[in-house]
Amino acid sequence: MTIQAGDTIPSIDLATMGAEGPEGVSTDDIFKGKTVAMFGIPGAFTPTCSARHLPGFVDNADAIKAKGVDTIVCIAVNDPFVMGAWGKEHGANDKVMMLADGSAFFAKATGLELDLTERGFGMRCQRFALVAEDGVVKSVAIDPAGEFGATSAETMLGQL
Repeated sequence: MTIQAGDTIPSIDLATMGAEGPEGVSTDDIFKGKTVAMFGIPGAFTPTCSARHLPGFVDNADAIKAKGVDTIVCIAVNDPFVMGAWGKEHGANDKVMMLADGSAFFAKATGLELDLTERGFGMRCQRFALVAEDGVVKSVAIDPAGEFGATSAETMLGQL
């Protein structure tokens, strides 16, 4: 079942790229006591994700945080090295936390997995955006495969 408003973010161990290399981080640590805007993408360095999705959140990070969001998170079924390099390329730095869900544990636990095996990409994450307060989902949007709009930073900003 796909995660929806009122559901609790599952407790999952993920990874981010730290100064010394990959670092483990749990969703519990990310979401506890905070308002978090999280968006998921099918893959780092892919066309729509690189041209529109991540840049929108980087460009609008200050405005989103001004609406009461403590942390903005980007998650993808990639490894932390790829997520770190992609975030660096787009200037995510302290604006957007780049999380690696390398084995798609988060995607599967939330019902947001996207099976692109037939296209040679394996298991991925659907394009989504959600807002959670203290680990409880307040809103979630999912773009249909191949589309982009409902999950954009601009749409989220208008709904906060």
